[in-house]
Amino acid sequence: MNLYKLGKLLCTLIFYPLYRIKVIGKENIPKDGPVIICSNHISNIDPPVVGITSSRNIYFMAKEELFNNKFFGGILKRVHAFPIKRGMRDRNALRQGLNVLKDNHALGLFPEGSRQKNGEIGKGLAGAGFFALRSEATIVPCAIIGPYEKFKPLKVVYGEAIDMTEFRQEKASAQVVTDRIMEEIRQLHKNHS
Repeated sequence: MNLYKLGKLLCTLIFYPLYRIKVIGKENIPKDGPVIICSNHISNIDPPVVGITSSRNIYFMAKEELFNNKFFGGILKRVHAFPIKRGMRDRNALRQGLNVLKDNHALGLFPEGSRQKNGEIGKGLAGAGFFALRSEATIVPCAIIGPYEKFKPLKVVYGEAIDMTEFRQEKASAQVVTDRIMEEIRQLHKNHS
């Protein structure tokens, strides 16, 4: 068993009962082909929670500092995470993300860039729109509805794919696309809270 599968199994055994996770809309995630799952970000636990509730293995970007520790950084790489430099345009991370999609994998993004501890959904950064426009990936919005409290229900809601046809044809800006994605996440959050 590889480390990703083992990690997914362990996180499933711990987080499902601990946070009484309820998953809605999992069928909206395509079984194959490139997909970008865009979620709001409320906790450090979000990546493994999205990972265990998704039907696909997901590649995540993680802040570069997490890879500074060789042991922990090595584990992150083996569970499909790759580093991104925050606060600047990281061409290497962008290239790596596009390659993930080119290889028909799932890329997990938290467009807000950092956690919104107050539970509100913040403004998304243009990176999500960049990947949506530069690939043929299906864009699936996801809302994590918390907070994370032991033995209290946590919802993970996957919405229907966002049609990117018009945005791609009109060569919309990455920020406009991200704003549309965030609008969908807000709507999911509102409808299921």
